[in-house]
Amino acid sequence: MSSTTQTATPPATGALLGYWRPNGSVPKASADALAKAIYDINRPVTVTAVDNVYVPAEGGAATLGAATAKADEYPILAYVPPLPLRALGDPGFCADYGLRYAYVSGAMANGIASTDIVIAMGKAGMLGFFGAAGLPLTQVEKAIDRIQAEPGDFPYGFNLIHSPNEQDLEAAVVDLYNARGVHLVEASAYLGLTPSVVYYRVHGIHRNADGDIVTPNRIIAKISRIEVATKFFSPPPARILQELVAAGKITSEQAELAGHIPMAQDITVESDSGGHTDNQQAVTLFPTIRALMDRLQAEFGYKQALRLGAGGGVATPFSATAFLSMGAAYLVTGTINQCTVEAGTSDTTRAMLAQARQADITMAPAADMFEMGVKVQVLKRGTMFAMRAAKLYDIYRSCDSMDSIPPEGRQALEKQIFRQPLASVWDGTKAFFEQRDPSQITRAEQDPKHKMALVFRWYLGQSSRWANAGEPDRKIDYQIWCGPAMGAFNEWVAGSFLEEPRARSVVTIAHNILYGSAAQMRINMLRCQGISLAPEYAVVPPVETAEIKEFL
Repeated sequence: MSSTTQTATPPATGALLGYWRPNGSVPKASADALAKAIYDINRPVTVTAVDNVYVPAEGGAATLGAATAKADEYPILAYVPPLPLRALGDPGFCADYGLRYAYVSGAMANGIASTDIVIAMGKAGMLGFFGAAGLPLTQVEKAIDRIQAEPGDFPYGFNLIHSPNEQDLEAAVVDLYNARGVHLVEASAYLGLTPSVVYYRVHGIHRNADGDIVTPNRIIAKISRIEVATKFFSPPPARILQELVAAGKITSEQAELAGHIPMAQDITVESDSGGHTDNQQAVTLFPTIRALMDRLQAEFGYKQALRLGAGGGVATPFSATAFLSMGAAYLVTGTINQCTVEAGTSDTTRAMLAQARQADITMAPAADMFEMGVKVQVLKRGTMFAMRAAKLYDIYRSCDSMDSIPPEGRQALEKQIFRQPLASVWDGTKAFFEQRDPSQITRAEQDPKHKMALVFRWYLGQSSRWANAGEPDRKIDYQIWCGPAMGAFNEWVAGSFLEEPRARSVVTIAHNILYGSAAQMRINMLRCQGISLAPEYAVVPPVETAEIKEFL
């Protein structure tokens, strides 16, 4: 974290903050004095000039607003206050969830966002969500057992994903969370509100002794569309509440209380991310949802104000600083967490991610919403998954059943993609849904096109598991959810200790992003006051944990 000496450029007339009188000797210009002062984020920086070189003023006394200097005084060219890591984001968000830092690791499906990530984040004063999507209930419950058995009191959450083709499964996950005391979920991929997500939110709602409405269950919703954000920032729909009352899941009194709370107090604006994404641009999406938030807060007059976090592209101090400067209450990382040593994936996948650049990504059909044409963003480099998945979707659209696939096309599928007869794939698929959701089998036997979709979804589902397990014979078919953030991260850490995948701990990365962002903000403050800095100040490089420790 060193730099060259900086020749001072006098600010515009009238821009001086005042004058500084040293207490003893005048500081000497050095190659790293200003850099050290900037990077010491817990202390203020007062910049003056000695012999036409920028130096930090240490000790002494400052006279602010003075028009002229005395013989032994130096001009104050700029001032930057302390910016500790705990000051980043919204302190209310941290207080509500018991956090030290406004930093969240999002839920990467199939357990990629592992229990190890959740525990490590929680014990470091941050929030981690377990990636429950795509896993059977038994594995989700094992994850709950693992996290709840960990000693100590720390924050954690689980994923709740929209499952339009498996509504019974979504309901079963909610029942499991309610039974096991999982009081915080990250709701993702929702196109609209379902009875299950509404039931989770209002489960146990009541008034306390002071008459305040208490909601034991909380939702942080991840959205990328304004219409979905509107639904989560609004109270639960009366129609769904009445359905829950009729089903005996909530009382009429609870339904009435639910009309005074938002579905989610906190929403994560998800821009161009890995996995499910609408490839939105953060600089336009975030302020749009921010304006919506302000309107709905004014409309509904919630006692506790709505908040907005940011995810999708958070991978470096630059991106973190951009989101925080736009007013993000908290940051959410996703893609970059799956390259960490704690992630529930394989070393092969970690190595592939470590080589990714920003252009090495593409869109491919999503396994869970295949028939709807929904796509996910995946790694393109080193795998043919996206191309093969797109071919399956094209066949699904053009054919009414597996029997209508032209013989040569069917042979190619069985040889190159499935590596077995389609009939054998169906046998395995049928056995899977007999345990997970038998209604899918009934529907498939009545609808040949749906049967074809389930068979094709076998490949899309297995491709992610092959990547997580590091299946060597299927490397060409790995489905690795990845956004451009991975390439930006790799570029930032190039040449540093974090370039090596084995050094990538989720907490170490989080600390570096937060610390780098705080330093970057201080650099930006100096620039806004007319301090011209050398090019090496443009990037705050990763530093070893021992160097950051004093700032945590």
